[in-house]
Amino acid sequence: MPRTVSTPRRSRLFRVAAAFAVLAALAGYLAVQYVSGHKGAPRCTVVSADGGERTYELSPDQAANAATISAVGTTRGLPERAVTIALATALQESALRNIDHGDRDSLGLFQQRPSQGWGTPEQILDPVYSSGKFYEHLAEVPGYSRLPLTVAAQRVQKSGFPQAYAKHEPDATLLSAALTGRAPASLTCSSSTAAAPGPGDATEVRADLVRAFGKDVLPSAASAGAAAASVVSVPVRGRDDASALRGWELAHWAVARAGTLRIDEVSYAGRIWTADTGWRTERKESDAGSVRMRLAQ
Repeated sequence: MPRTVSTPRRSRLFRVAAAFAVLAALAGYLAVQYVSGHKGAPRCTVVSADGGERTYELSPDQAANAATISAVGTTRGLPERAVTIALATALQESALRNIDHGDRDSLGLFQQRPSQGWGTPEQILDPVYSSGKFYEHLAEVPGYSRLPLTVAAQRVQKSGFPQAYAKHEPDATLLSAALTGRAPASLTCSSSTAAAPGPGDATEVRADLVRAFGKDVLPSAASAGAAAASVVSVPVRGRDDASALRGWELAHWAVARAGTLRIDEVSYAGRIWTADTGWRTERKESDAGSVRMRLAQ
């Protein structure tokens, strides 16, 4: 005779099946919410400038932090290799996010520890300060630019997982090429200003520029009237290769920080960027002697 399943056992099987059905439905719901919630979300993309197909995608917040790290490095007169090492380190330590937690008392982009003399929590959570402290220690490493990236980063960080930095080197190299200006028009962001609605503030943009690049980045005679305008123009002195690098460094910085500073348009050297179209050639070539940032109104 076929065996029959007892009523208590049938009841348990039914409850288990029902629980699995609920979990499956919940997983499906969460997946749909994740996809729909991220559809059309602001993103930034870096593409290789050598004709290759390599790209790297990151959020506007990550791009803004990366731009600050790069600006602090170049303002100190450090080479692109130093910026690459710093970006790879921050990618590993915080995924380029300025987080207020970590292992023990670690904080910020580089997970620096107040108890180890890196500064106060407030200082470490300032991307300009924490980037400066990283470069300060990196510059003390003899021959750091010729060392493998993992070795150079580890000499600063003293991480328990020193080889982890290596996997970020390709992306950091791509980012640093754009943010130091060596790869023109290779960084673009979409829907950037959606994260910070409202009009842009020229005074805020100028202050951010000075914090990242130093007071010499802007003309000293900028008047209060100019600071209140809807366009911030940053002069790029000369027309040689070094000036072109500086121009594209400033232009990419503006694109990366467009969401934070509510910048609608960036133009330099005959190219113009908007969140809707990315970089395109202007009908009339812009002045190569300045980077212009048009703010949201």
